[in-house]
Order: sequence, then C-alpha cells, then structure tokens
Amino acid sequence: MKLPVAFSFFAIAQWIASVQAVPATPEGSFSALYGRGNNLVNCLNHKNVPIQLLSDPEFADLARPYNLRLAYTPAAIAVPTTNQHVQDAVRCANEHSYKVQAKSGGHSYASYSSGGQNGSLIVDLQSYQNISVDATTFVATVGGGVRLGNLALAIYNQSQRALPHGTCPGVGIGGHASHGGYGFDSRLWGLTLDTVVGLDVVLANGSFVHASAEENTDLYFALRGAADSFGIITTFYFQTLPAPDSVINFAFAIPDFLQTKELAAQYFLHLQAFALNASVVDRKLTFGMYMDASSYSIAGNYFGSLDDFNNKIKPELLRTLPTPKTESVQSLGWIPNLVVFSNQASLSEPLTGYNAHDTFYAKSIETQESAPLTQAAMEAFFGYLLTTGKSAPFGWFSIINLYGGPDSQINAKPESFAAYSHRSGLWVFQNYGFDTAYTPDITTFVDNMNSILESAQPNGDFVGYLNYVDPELTAAEAHAEYYGADLYARLLAIKNVVDPLHTFWNPQSVGN
Repeated sequence: MKLPVAFSFFAIAQWIASVQAVPATPEGSFSALYGRGNNLVNCLNHKNVPIQLLSDPEFADLARPYNLRLAYTPAAIAVPTTNQHVQDAVRCANEHSYKVQAKSGGHSYASYSSGGQNGSLIVDLQSYQNISVDATTFVATVGGGVRLGNLALAIYNQSQRALPHGTCPGVGIGGHASHGGYGFDSRLWGLTLDTVVGLDVVLANGSFVHASAEENTDLYFALRGAADSFGIITTFYFQTLPAPDSVINFAFAIPDFLQTKELAAQYFLHLQAFALNASVVDRKLTFGMYMDASSYSIAGNYFGSLDDFNNKIKPELLRTLPTPKTESVQSLGWIPNLVVFSNQASLSEPLTGYNAHDTFYAKSIETQESAPLTQAAMEAFFGYLLTTGKSAPFGWFSIINLYGGPDSQINAKPESFAAYSHRSGLWVFQNYGFDTAYTPDITTFVDNMNSILESAQPNGDFVGYLNYVDPELTAAEAHAEYYGADLYARLLAIKNVVDPLHTFWNPQSVGN
C-alpha cells in the first residue's frame, strides 16, 4: 500500500533542472511550461515567500499525496509562516496565471490538495499549528494546518473541551471542517463545520479578511462547505463543547451477519428500523458498520449511562441479529475513547514529516430519511459483496455510518445554515478498494458497489459526501452530488464575485 506513482519527465528534464518548476495548464499539459517557469519562482522569491521546488530536497515528501494513485507535480510548493506569505503567494500565482490549492493535512481522496493536476501552486499550511482556547468564550483558535488528533488533545488538555470530528488523527482540519466533518459525536453535536464561528481567509486578489455571521457573510456561508473554491483558510474559530466525563464505547463482531444476501439484508433492515425508532434512539447514540471480505462489525458511542446502554440500547440493537463472536462495551474517558477509534496508540501526530499513504479509490452514497433502504437494494448490495467481493484479488471495505434518525443534530440545521445542504440524510456509505499495485478492476468494483445498490432503488434520491470526494465524477456530476442545483447556483454567484479568474481551482471546483 505504499507503492509510489512514478512520473516521467525525460523530455523536459534539462529544462526542469534549470527553472526548478513544473507549471502546467489546468488540463495538466506541459504546453505552457516554456517562458513561465521562472516568472512564478522569481515572484515568490522577490516577495520572500518560503518555497520548495522540484530540485529541493524536501519537495518530494511535501508533494507526495495521501492517495498514491493520484500523484501530481506542483509548479512550486509555498510553505508560508505568515499570512503575508500566503497573500503574496496567491498574488504571484494570479500575476503569472497559475491555479492555487491549499494543503492542510493532504488527505484529499482525489489529491485535490495537490492541485488535482500537474503545475498548480500548492500552499502548504504545515506551519499553521497554533491551537488555543479562550478561557471565557471557549472558542478555539486553530491554525489551518492542524491535524485532528493534535486538535483533540490540545483543546481537551487546555480546557476539558471537545469538538465533533472524524476518527483519523492524521486528517487535516482544513478540508475536514470546510466540507462537513463527521464523527461518532456528530449525531450529538453536529458536524465539525457546524461549530465554525469565524474564519481568517486569503482571497484570490491576495486580500486577508475575516468571515463570520456578522462580517463577509456570503463568504462565511461559502467557506463552510466549499472552501477549496473560495480561498485559503489560515485560521479557524470553533465554538467548543464540554467534553463528557465518560462515554460508552461499544463494538460487536458479527461474522455470521454475512451468510447470505437475504439474511444480510434482513439484518440490515432490522438495524435501519432500530435507527429510526424514536422510542429508543436519540442524539446520544451513534453507530456504524464495517464490512470487508471476511468480517462484519458494529461499533459506536452512547453518550449516556452504562446501565441505560446495557438495559435499553444493546438488547434492541442486537435483537434478531446473529450472536456476536466478540463484544466490547466499556465506559471510557473522552480521550481514551478517541484513541480506541483511531486504531493508533496515541492521537498525537507529527507537525512535519507526516507519512501515511494508501493507493485506493473510494466512493460515497448518502441515503435519505424519506427513502429508507429497501430489501431489494440491500440484497443487491450484499449479493455483490458475497460473490464478487469474496473473490476479489485486492482489498476492499464498506463503512456505513448513521447520520440521521431521531434527534440527529446533523439534520437539525436548516439547509440555509451553510454551504452544506445534506441535512436529511440517514446513512452514509464509504465504499473503498485498495492495493499496492492498483488496477482498473478496483475502480470497476467500487463503482459497482454504488451502482448496484442505486439501481435496485431508483427512487432513492442518493447523493454523495464531499469529504469522500470521487475524482471519477465530472465537474457537473460532482456539483449535483455534493451541492445540488440551488446551492450550486448560490455558490457560483459568490465565486464570480470573489474569484472571477478561478484562481482557486481543482477539477471539481465551483465554476469549473
């Protein structure tokens, strides 16, 4: 799972060595290389913006994406230490017609934090690591390069506070918080995005502004859902919440769940009925399912008492399901609970030199509360996994997380709250295929995981989740799946005002 993607620049190797940059047009060709390479570099150097170029020793590590299947070579990588550096980097890119993308943690499934093409200017925010919590308002000020594990530790250690966010400690706050941000605490508290109360951002003209509910309100709206198309967020301001003293952490391994497609669908429909049962389920419960070629498990959190979970939640959750092969139900402190879900020994991540990578393709499906999944849809889905999936020569998994249901605080916000319009979802699937030697068969398999389910329930009104971005979608398909027509029209109008030249660009950005 760590096979790097090779690139050949043989025909222009001597030119690269001389100009130390690899600019390209948005389509990724090298037709515009000659005569432009030195201009960007000279501008950045003239403004004293710290940069790494292709010939520099740190360039390869900084350019290496999380998804090694989609590796791109930037024209240059700016590594700013001040907001002025970010402003000057964007101005230089504009002056010399380069596209720009910010890199926070670099976990973009489509490598859009590497530009989504060769030849963009990447602004790497690894120096933006400040985390502080105001002792009066409990608003956390967080640098745009902070990773989730470090964020959770810092705000808890400073103030016994918490935020809703994902389980992977290495994910950067930038894309996570500006495209949604789901975690096992989101049914209780909402998405990471929902806790953003302010943002410091560099715009396409190089200006530095603050956006909030009172200031630059259209920009504040757009950045909470589509920031990659509108600017570079250097600082987030989050309204934190009191961390619970304890949380019930549970996990049940149930391999017999996947005996036949009929039984698996029947079991799933029980879990769906359970998830929609307001007499049992409220915001205090969250759970998800994990399955691969040889296993099935249910895991989650309950933000109530151990007695309530064991006497009320657990019996109904497991009713009609096969007996778990193993189970764990324990009351944990807030940080130990996050560590369990991280699958790591610690939440702490290095400030530089992060080195987690995979070679994969992923897709998402978000289902609607108004159209619960049917027996036919789930038989089709499980039937595919139990046949083609069982014999697949590569790795795969599917994660199905509960987003909606009774009292979900994800769905409590109106669609007008932010540029995140998916406020009526029930389940979100993450379908994922991987191998060190990637083949097109993986793409076909993952595509089929989605299409087989969707075809079996044509009235499902399915959409996608932007933090599991699918690079195989066209720009129009992505805009429809991630935003919908009405929200996209509003975003496009804002884009045309604040970034008319489409400086902030990737293959699925607003306006593309």
